[in-house]
Amino acid sequence: MAASKEPSANGMIAPHWPRIQAVLRADILYRARQLTDDGAAALFRGIDAGLGWQDGALVMDAWPGEHHDIAVEGRGVTFTPSLFCGHAVTLVDPTLPPRIWYPARGRATVWHAGTTAPPPALADLLGRTRARILAHLAEPCGTSDLAGRLGLSPGTVSQHLGVLHRAGLVTRARHGHTVLYLRSELGDRLAA
Repeated sequence: MAASKEPSANGMIAPHWPRIQAVLRADILYRARQLTDDGAAALFRGIDAGLGWQDGALVMDAWPGEHHDIAVEGRGVTFTPSLFCGHAVTLVDPTLPPRIWYPARGRATVWHAGTTAPPPALADLLGRTRARILAHLAEPCGTSDLAGRLGLSPGTVSQHLGVLHRAGLVTRARHGHTVLYLRSELGDRLAA
């Protein structure tokens, strides 16, 4: 029997699963872009102040007064975004593959669905719905997640995202089966 990717409907997490998944996917996409645009040093610095890239090695300052050298030995290091940690953490066990958990960007948005009100002038220019969508895209987000946050149908959100994309106000990138949208530089300036 194959394991389900989604938590049990009876669980405490199930009602929040779509937003959890969207936040984690958005974080992974953001980090991938940061790595390709700015390099490893900027990526690690952006994840946690205790992480650094020095002389081709990942350095994690997490244990004051302790020093551990962990050889990756071709296994790589897995970085895992989490909603349940406040800083980068790892387990020092040379028998396990190296893994670092770090706080996902936007994790606070999972637990509350507060709305972001657009500036009135932006609503006058774009229309209230498009302005609300643009205001929510400070972090990457998918159509279904936006629809849930805004109380709109996915079809309505999709149509508005298409207009915003054609106008150059949002960018989009595919992550698996999901398309994530994010404000462009022009969209950021307009939403400010």
